Amino acid sequence: MLSVIIVNFNAGEKLARCLRHLALQTYRDFETIVLDNASGDTSIDLAKAAAPNAIFIMAESNLGFAAANNKAVEIARGEWVVFLNPDAYADADWLSALMSATERYPWADAFGSTQLNAENPGIIDGAGDVFHVFGIPYRGHFGWPVEKLPPDGECFAPCAAAAMYRRAVFIALGGFDERFFCYGEDVDLGFRLRLAGGRAVQVRDARVLHEGSGITGRYSDFTVYHGNRNRIWTTYKNMPGAIYWPLMPLRILVDVYLAFRALSAGTANPYLRAIADGYLGARGFRLDRARLQRTRKASLSSIAKALTWSPAKVSRRQAALRPIEKD
Repeated sequence: MLSVIIVNFNAGEKLARCLRHLALQTYRDFETIVLDNASGDTSIDLAKAAAPNAIFIMAESNLGFAAANNKAVEIARGEWVVFLNPDAYADADWLSALMSATERYPWADAFGSTQLNAENPGIIDGAGDVFHVFGIPYRGHFGWPVEKLPPDGECFAPCAAAAMYRRAVFIALGGFDERFFCYGEDVDLGFRLRLAGGRAVQVRDARVLHEGSGITGRYSDFTVYHGNRNRIWTTYKNMPGAIYWPLMPLRILVDVYLAFRALSAGTANPYLRAIADGYLGARGFRLDRARLQRTRKASLSSIAKALTWSPAKVSRRQAALRPIEKD
């Protein structure tokens, strides 16, 4: 059994559309849990009409993406928990493709989905999350034509807009880090999975249409702030010292370069706040960092191989899927 979890916050008609797509799934052994973060719109009324059998949990305040998903996992009954954004619309065979992947790759604990641009399905929205050694996470092959979609492969982390985790492993890892609130928590979780010796697979045939920040806005102050603050936290918290400290000067140069880009884009204020809060707040992750490195099961070389090192790849948003190797 699967538990599909959707966290909603003022998604409007998008949530109902998401649920209508779930109703068409060819794989039927799943429950749907919708956790609403105290929305002020009509999205839940529309959702209940679209999916009367779904489980609805109403939070009293906006818990954020990370905490809301963690709360929903607590009541989930499935062996696998499937995270789905309310602005992601699944193909009818989406869950079937994910479950088929668990049979092909029984050693994997997490699976990612192909995300296609909801307005133009001929464009890739994401093919697995990538993490560059400069501390930059991004969705692989973002903006590339669908003809360039790579085959199944090991990804650094599955994008939580449409991802599946073994529930027991998700809980053992501590779930999403609630201090992140929103953005980057999926890359952080994927990094922790890799440090613990786990592996994730990106599944080519598991497809969803995705609007991508369709609710918060791709270049809003909220997105710029949380995305940049959380990438700094993710890097400090998880990166082994042998990689983290020697590359610190290069990461600072990247921060400066991105500051000039933010200035030209009119987002300098949230960006600079993110950089300040990111580095100052990183001190709060010292114990997490020490524990993760002390208990790390993956070798340094395997972590280095999973990271992306090429500046050209990050500039092109190129995916970094490694060929499947049996356990």
